Amino acid sequence: MIAGRYILLSGILIWACWACKKVIHVDLNTAASQIVIQGNVTNDGENAQVKITRLVSFAADNTFPAVTGATVHITDSTTGRSYLLKEKDSGIYVNKVLLGMPQHVYRLDVMVDGQSYSAVSQMPTAVPLDSITFQGNIDLDGKRGINAVVYFHDPVGLGNYYQFMETVNGRALSDIFVLEDRLSDGRYIQDPLINDSNYLRLGDTLLLTMNCIDRNIYNYYYTLTNVISNNGIQAAESPANPNTNISNGALGYFSAHTSFQAVVSVY
Repeated sequence: MIAGRYILLSGILIWACWACKKVIHVDLNTAASQIVIQGNVTNDGENAQVKITRLVSFAADNTFPAVTGATVHITDSTTGRSYLLKEKDSGIYVNKVLLGMPQHVYRLDVMVDGQSYSAVSQMPTAVPLDSITFQGNIDLDGKRGINAVVYFHDPVGLGNYYQFMETVNGRALSDIFVLEDRLSDGRYIQDPLINDSNYLRLGDTLLLTMNCIDRNIYNYYYTLTNVISNNGIQAAESPANPNTNISNGALGYFSAHTSFQAVVSVY
């Protein structure tokens, strides 16, 4: 079994290669207005999608209003073909034709209110998930739960990065796990996805998503953990932003990744 590095959301315990992340809720009362871009291109037949919102100062509550009327293009830099994304819903831009190809480089270009934003991501080669099992555990509070254990073979050669997400009985869990192969290059990996507060139960239906991501996206989620930890410890201070691959001061990320999903019953 290859030992991993876990970063629990409490920010108290840190191990070696895994990172457990949650959605951030920050104090925006003094935050300047910023564009937030979340873009994804996959190889699984899902629509290429870019979500654009705005981070604004608001005295009563955190708000992320949708940004409408943006011009959004994704270019396959490997082939030179450009795709226009149309606004399907408020702030949601999609293209139903673009199908990501491993090893191709993709460039995102967004124009909002005369300001341009761009990002580049290379889709890695797909690494297949071998199997999923389950193991029981007891957390720091003495609560019993079940965690999924993933099995797959990391290819020889450093520079492979992975992301795992869980949807249980149709509900997406907030825990997101990322892994790099710095300590497990070329090995058969067997590692549990240890949830912070979301527990699997016998008979649950688990949809597990395995994404092969590039280094920039791994760094985004890795630094996101530090933002969460710092915000929890120093809530009165404005937290630092996670590393982003988007230009011109925008928040968020643009990810071209391979994706594989498996549905299993928890046992």
